[in-house]
Amino acid sequence: MKMKKITNYSKFSIKTNQISFSMNDVLIIGTVALDTIETPFGRVEKALGGSATYASFAASLFSKPALISVIGNDFPKEYVDLIKKRNIGINGLKITGKTFRWDGFYEYDMNEAKTRKTELNSLEHFKAEVPENYKDIKHVFLANIDPEQQLGVLRQVKKPKFVVLDTMNFWINNKKKYVIDAIKKADVLLLNDGEARQLFNTVNLVNASNQALRLGPKAVIIKKGEHGALLFTKNKHFNAPGYPLENIKDPTGCGDSFGGAFIGYLAKTRDLSESNFRKAVVYGSVVASHNAEDFGLNRLKRLTMADIEKRYKEFQEMREF
Repeated sequence: MKMKKITNYSKFSIKTNQISFSMNDVLIIGTVALDTIETPFGRVEKALGGSATYASFAASLFSKPALISVIGNDFPKEYVDLIKKRNIGINGLKITGKTFRWDGFYEYDMNEAKTRKTELNSLEHFKAEVPENYKDIKHVFLANIDPEQQLGVLRQVKKPKFVVLDTMNFWINNKKKYVIDAIKKADVLLLNDGEARQLFNTVNLVNASNQALRLGPKAVIIKKGEHGALLFTKNKHFNAPGYPLENIKDPTGCGDSFGGAFIGYLAKTRDLSESNFRKAVVYGSVVASHNAEDFGLNRLKRLTMADIEKRYKEFQEMREF
């Protein structure tokens, strides 16, 4: 199917400005991308992806997110319509140049993505700007993007109540100082086990989490892919199991989906207690497990709350003994 592209930036801007975003309750900064993905189970080209996209779709299952990102004039109009259909605020979505693109593949170890090609394009010179009507949003998810952009968003929002930060090995390698600065301003740090070991120079995840907690966050969540997720708070620890999926097609965006569902659930319930963090971790795991069952956003697009609650109960049963 041939996709219509955005060719008129000003026209698109006028349309988005006509939409009311006063009800958005989660602000998400990250990437919006066109992904080419290959796994042992298939391939997709120029699929809608990016950390902000996956996180926003997951959060929209529980709340009303708004995203801050950039796309190019080559971005398919069908994808813009799809994002808007999910009631995701796009007043902070800039259009300039060419869209960020990622081309990667997975072998049978589906925990590790391998990059063939990355085209930063408009993302290279992107500077995040928070629209005035987003600055009062209290729940902020700093999804995977340059930590300087994450810090820039925090400087623009007014007294956020709850901030979740995600990062990746590239930023730890190249901008560690800014990653640390961003962690100090976050309430929850979200990263995978390899990143935790790398960032804190230790093989021990308990030690890594304790170092992270000393920087200021109230909680640290360490994602372990198919093996679940660990939640560390002061003097407490929770372990969410991995869901035993029979069919895994594409794990791209699972971590972003986890983060989006996590903060979306907390924004919906307005309960930031440690016990509710545990529920949010399980909901994040549930949504991420569904995401892996199909390519790109295909599974999240048709995911229902009935599907989520059914699997949430299965998670509860797995933890009973």
